[in-house]
Amino acid sequence: MDGLFRGLSKLIKITPVTNDDIVFRLHRQLTVLILFAFSIIVTARQYIGDPIDCLPKSEISSDLLDTYCWIHTTFSIESAWNKTIGTEVPYPGIDNSRGSDRVHHYYYQWVCFFLFIQALLFYLPRFLWKSFENHRLSSIVMDLHSPILSHDERSRQIKIFINYFIAHLGYNGIFTFQYYFCQILCFANVVGQWNEPE
Repeated sequence: MDGLFRGLSKLIKITPVTNDDIVFRLHRQLTVLILFAFSIIVTARQYIGDPIDCLPKSEISSDLLDTYCWIHTTFSIESAWNKTIGTEVPYPGIDNSRGSDRVHHYYYQWVCFFLFIQALLFYLPRFLWKSFENHRLSSIVMDLHSPILSHDERSRQIKIFINYFIAHLGYNGIFTFQYYFCQILCFANVVGQWNEPE
């Protein structure tokens, strides 16, 4: 099971130069990590257990019947939701299926795929920002994050940084627009994926 989640550790990297804010990092790291982990858990049938168990009444093998039940979805009986549990029905929504008031439930077949797609959509703003930024801030900061830098060398590099900043003031409008575009994309992503239960 440890091998399944080892690849997810690459999503959380601590870098000496941070080129985004905490909300962006939570969006691209924590949310993506959780969604990928849940997608793996849902699809890891051999570690978690059978996703569905059908009760065979004949000589059909249980693996074959489970696969059939998985492919053909499950359903509940609308009129069985309000019956007395234990006397009329064994469980809410479960009853004799001769009636025509079946409600089919297809969601469980697609959960792992939707979790994976959601994780990709949450990672998309980070992917765009990495391509826009292209290590620009790391090269500007140079070695200022190095703990063994002498005080004189640090002062010299800070002066170079200040001179660069003053010389290029007003030239980074597109860069700023790209950052805000990725932030808006993060917000639109959260709002777009927010579903109210019916």
